[in-house]
Order: sequence, then C-alpha cells, then structure tokens
Amino acid sequence: MASTVVSEKRPGYGQLLRTPGALSFLIPGFAARQPFAMLTIGIVLLVQHTTGSYGSAGAVAAVTGVSMALFAPQSGKLADRFGQRAVLVPGVLVHSAAVSLLVVLALAGAPLWALFLAAVPAGASVPQVGPMVRARWAAKLDGTPLMPTAAAFESVTDEFTFVVGPVLATALCTGVHPAAGLITEAALTLFGGLFFAAQRATQPPFGALAAAGRNGAEPHRSALSVPGVRVLVVAFLGIGAVFGGMQVSLTAFSEEIGNPGANGLLYGVFAAGNMLAGIAMGAVAWKIGPRRRLLLGYAGLTVAASLLWTAHSVPLLAALGLVVGLCIAPALITGYTIVETLIPATARTEAFTWLTGAVALGQALAVTVAGRLADAHGSGAGFLVPAAGTALAFVTLVALRSRLRPREASRVAARGIGHRVPVAVD
Repeated sequence: MASTVVSEKRPGYGQLLRTPGALSFLIPGFAARQPFAMLTIGIVLLVQHTTGSYGSAGAVAAVTGVSMALFAPQSGKLADRFGQRAVLVPGVLVHSAAVSLLVVLALAGAPLWALFLAAVPAGASVPQVGPMVRARWAAKLDGTPLMPTAAAFESVTDEFTFVVGPVLATALCTGVHPAAGLITEAALTLFGGLFFAAQRATQPPFGALAAAGRNGAEPHRSALSVPGVRVLVVAFLGIGAVFGGMQVSLTAFSEEIGNPGANGLLYGVFAAGNMLAGIAMGAVAWKIGPRRRLLLGYAGLTVAASLLWTAHSVPLLAALGLVVGLCIAPALITGYTIVETLIPATARTEAFTWLTGAVALGQALAVTVAGRLADAHGSGAGFLVPAAGTALAFVTLVALRSRLRPREASRVAARGIGHRVPVAVD
C-alpha cells in the first residue's frame, strides 16, 4: 500500500513536557530506570573481578536477565489490574535486598550456584518503570498528535539511561570499588522507585479488565496472544542481543588492550548514537509508514552489527559502535509505536513489558554466549553475537511483516468508525 503523508507538523518536545503533571513522573522515573542500564554491566564487572571469568560473569547476568524477562510481563499484568503503586512498592524493596545479597555473596567468594540463586529475585523484581511511564503517557495523550512525540521521547530517555548507566557503573566499579556499581543501582532503584510510586495523580486507570467484562466488552486476552506482538518480541530479542553482546565484548576488548577504562567510553559512544537518533526520530514527521521504518531501521542495524567483529582499534570500534547506536533507536521507537496499535488499552503495560522483557532476555542470552566466546577466542568472537541475533530477527520481521497491521484497521472496516489521529501507514 502506498505511504500516506501526514500534513501536520509533529508537536515538539517542549509542548510535550508542558503536559500537566508530566514532570512529576518523568523525573523520579528517570532515576528508577537505571537498573535496566546498570544491572547487567554491574554484575559482569563484579563477578568477573571475583571469579576471573567472563563466562561465569555472563552466566550470572544471564540468570538475572532471564528472570526479568519471565516476570516482567506478569508485573505488567498486575499493574494493569491493581495499579502501578501496588506493584512498584514491594518490587523495589525486593530488588534492593536481592542485589545487596548478590553483592555480599560475590565479595565473599560464594559458589556460582549461590550467585544464581540471588540473581533470580534480583532480575524478577526489576521495576518496569519504562513501560509504566509509557502507559501514563498513553492514558493522558491517547488519540492526540502528541502521542508519537511521547513515544520518541520515551525512547530517547531510555537511551539516555544507556549512556549514563553503563558509563556510571563502569566508572564506579573500576574507580571506586568493584561492587560500587551494583550498590548505586540498588539505591537508585529504591529511592527513585518509591518516589515514582508516590505520584498517584498521574497513575493510569486500573481494574478496567473487570469493568470491561461486566459491560460485555471484548474479553481480555494476553498481549502475547496477538501475532504482531510476538513478531515484535522477536525483533526486540535481537536488539537485546546487541546490548548484551556489546557490553561483554567491549569489556573484553578493553581488557585485551590494557585499558579497562575504555569500556565506558566505547559503550557511551554506542549509546550516544542511539540517543541522538532517538531525538531525530521524535523531531521528524515521517512520510513513510511505521512498518517500513521498522524494516529499514532493522536492516541498517543488521548490517552495522555484522561489521563489529572486524574492528581492532578503539577509533574504528567507536565509529562502528556509533553507527550501531544510530540504527537501534529507529527500531526501538517504531516497535513501541506499532505495538500500541496492536493491543487494547487494558493491556498496554503488559504489552510494553513483553517488549522490555524481550530486550532483557536477548541481552541475557547474548551476555552468556558472548562471555564464553570472549573467554575462549577473544573479544572479536563475542561481537559475532550481535550480528547473529540481529540477522535472525530481521529475517523474522521480513517474513512476518504482514502481522504488524494495526488492529484498528480491521475494526474501522467492520464498524465504520475509528478514534485515532491519522498517521503514516504502509
């Protein structure tokens, strides 16, 4: 189908931030997002320091990531049903305690199985603040021209945490103490999460599922039952493979050249490219539809990731990392934009957490595989993981792209009504 051009200029970030009540949840939400950016790299650096093995460090980080991927959607379902505060408060308390226990065990030289046991609750309780913030935006702006800008702004915020988080964790672990990164992560989670949970005025409505059932509305199904959501989950697994593979491989590369501090710089350049692309995505009124944007962005990501293993110097690796980062933001932002068109409002938080969990799972698997490859064959072999992950996900996207059509399209055809503001479609 031909692309439809949107004639209206997209509202800017300034207009978005003037939305009443927005800053009250954005500021604490930023602090509470840091676990997702700091947790994996903090575990890798601490466990590698105490065991001397990237494979062991990657395995512990992987357990955390898998645990998060499995429990994040359940957290989203509970938030949709009982409210965000009811999920966040116990979650941040459990997470801070579990991360603290993991630190104590690692420093005490506990066996690997003990670290695995502590990693499970640490991952399962990671607060899903990013999806919760997106749900708050959606509740406030649904059907308005500001919604695409909000989606881009959220991805920029996510990527900014990936600039700040890994660099901060690396600096603390290498410059202060190997455990300082995780200790800071636990503190930010606790205070940021509790402050965010306290913002009741902007919390989206909850308990709508029971009301919908009583009113005879369409019965609620899991967001994962929607074919398009499953396709996006695969795409986000590939994105997670980039994050995880690069975290381990950049750390190994920095150790190989005798400059551990270069890790934070290299990852920061990668994440900065991601953030810059996200800013641009939010400022442009696109003339091509979201499905096509997703495919084009993912194609670029796949090509860029396939070249990482060829870099043997800091400048070249930084340049390639920048390009990879520039390609991730379009895929992330467009994926979140598409998923909102596939599911009903009562499953928003759950759908967002499936995508976030997919990134965590892809990151966990990549950290494990890349860690073992780096131990056995060096950092160059570890960079093959992002290449393989993005290639497999891209093939899936191309093959199943027809499943990403908005659910409203079929409802408009059937009922002759619709409520969304016109956007570019494929």
